[in-house]
Amino acid sequence: YTISGGSTYDIVGTVSGTSISYGTRVAISGVGGQNLAATFDSNAGKVVINFRDSNASDASFAVVATVSGTSISFGTPQKYSDTTYTHPTITFDSNSNVIVIAALNNTSPYDGDYIIGIVSGDTISFNSPVQYNSGYATYNVSTFDSGQNTVVIAYKDGGDSNYGRARGLQITGAYPNLVPNTTYYVQ
Repeated sequence: YTISGGSTYDIVGTVSGTSISYGTRVAISGVGGQNLAATFDSNAGKVVINFRDSNASDASFAVVATVSGTSISFGTPQKYSDTTYTHPTITFDSNSNVIVIAALNNTSPYDGDYIIGIVSGDTISFNSPVQYNSGYATYNVSTFDSGQNTVVIAYKDGGDSNYGRARGLQITGAYPNLVPNTTYYVQ
């Protein structure tokens, strides 16, 4: 969550029966996060948090978080776009072991884009954004259908009379766990 003054905090909650208890809140260092969304990557055993950073010209980022008991720690936030993305949703595709972020691109022509991310250790790397809807795609929500191996993105289509829409996204091809700032050679 973000509080006045622009700091962004996360806190671990533990559910026991019908009650919940909390650990200590921890700030994502230097981040003024807005439009937060989070998912759990069961392959990496990490939480991935999406946000736009008001301290970095509203660019779009994600950070990998490690939960241990009631404590949480963070890797270095990774920018996936200088563009401001709003109305984000994030889900984990357990078939391809990738993170999928879907959001409204706040730059003309204001399309809905999705971005694929791959977690490796305490960092995440991204592919380039891909359009899934031409026109305003707001109020995005997503889930992974393991029976169909499909990420389902539902949204309000502002480019078509504000109708509710849904798109299925099947990840194809191999997505290796690449490490940022590393050179790879292909023969």
